[in-house]
Amino acid sequence: MLKKIIVLLLLGVVFTVKAQDTTQTQKRVKLDGVATVVGKNIVLDSEIAAYKLEFEQQSEGKLEISDCEMLEQIMERKLLSHHAVIDSVEVSESEINSRVEQKIAYFLQQLGSEEKVYTYYGFNDMADLRKEFNEVEKEALLVQKMQMKLTEEVDVTPEEVRNYYKSLEDENNLPEIGSEIELQQVVLYIEPSEKETQRVIDKLEEIKQQVENGDNFKMKAILYSQDPGVTQNSGLYTLTRESEFVTEFKEAAFSLDEGEMSEPFKTDFGYHILKVEKIKGKQRDVRHLLMIPEITADQKKKVKDSLESIRKEILTLKTTFDDAVEKYSQEKETKANKGLLMNPETNDSKFDLTRMDPTLYARVSALKEGDITDVFYDENRQGKQMYKIILMKSKTDAHTADLIADYVKIQDLALKKKKEETIAKWTKEKIGDTYIKINKDYKDCNFKNNWKKESL
Repeated sequence: MLKKIIVLLLLGVVFTVKAQDTTQTQKRVKLDGVATVVGKNIVLDSEIAAYKLEFEQQSEGKLEISDCEMLEQIMERKLLSHHAVIDSVEVSESEINSRVEQKIAYFLQQLGSEEKVYTYYGFNDMADLRKEFNEVEKEALLVQKMQMKLTEEVDVTPEEVRNYYKSLEDENNLPEIGSEIELQQVVLYIEPSEKETQRVIDKLEEIKQQVENGDNFKMKAILYSQDPGVTQNSGLYTLTRESEFVTEFKEAAFSLDEGEMSEPFKTDFGYHILKVEKIKGKQRDVRHLLMIPEITADQKKKVKDSLESIRKEILTLKTTFDDAVEKYSQEKETKANKGLLMNPETNDSKFDLTRMDPTLYARVSALKEGDITDVFYDENRQGKQMYKIILMKSKTDAHTADLIADYVKIQDLALKKKKEETIAKWTKEKIGDTYIKINKDYKDCNFKNNWKKESL
């Protein structure tokens, strides 16, 4: 059970056990302990423990929550999922499967093989693991879609935003807006020579021929592959079309029959050959061998010198940063946006300076608006090598929220509060006509809502 709780924490949601489950599940429920029943959903004592552990990890131990408070939060989720089913909220198998396969692909990348995944997390086999994950993701989607359904027409008027701001001001509770910055960058990639690239392709073709003539591909992967995971999995991966592998890798894997090998192909990681070892329905076991062309010090120096010249052109006003991005930058994602970096957490261009990646923070925190970093070396997660310069496009100091300057942020907070109030009102109303049974161990809890259905 402890191992399964760890899985649930990694998934970010909690395991659901239904009242009509099998005898094996019923035995586990009795052993674990039922805290409450909400509609047809059972809440286990272990779920409370799992949620508390997740809460403590996310708050880095700075916040505490009681079992009773945690239980009420879980019951709210169960109430939402229960009524989502009653209200015929649609959750498709493809949506569930996509999320499950993404999670499994992540675990496979971490541990290397299916057997290691299901064994490590305490399941009997992958079918057992997928069944559990399907229930978890189904509930998560039901909760999410029910919340969206309840709040889809909720909006805030400018007057409501002003009133919300005024209420925070009257309570002396205006939020602090951290120092925010916007960054632009010019990126030049460091590419291997054509000669070196051809050497790698020729070597892969040679290995492919040797394997087709009877050599062991697994041994070749162990000896030659530059995939860091090869020491754990000997180059073997299990994937589906939904797995989080790069497109070129999946296209190669699903274009071959069982036992076939690919020609050398390129991804952002380098050059590969792969062999389909087994086809199991929508899944494929593939073994690959990765080789990365070497880049010499002279090639790095040439790229660095080129970017130094571009930086000098900008500083001497011979060109603008925007023009330099358009003319020289090789990173497609930022080039299309004039070099502007986008915050993946908020999907806008503003970064909270105190919550940035530590490495990036160290490079830009001391810059003033309009300053440009020195040329520096960087690599992305695929190992792509590059040199960059970054411009501090804008910088706003930390300050107490202002209605005019921070209207969009205040509006978002007001809308979030109104949605929470809408769901809270719905919860209060639905408790009355939903079957709820609370274990005697939690009868003394002082809940915010009338879950015990006591006369008021």
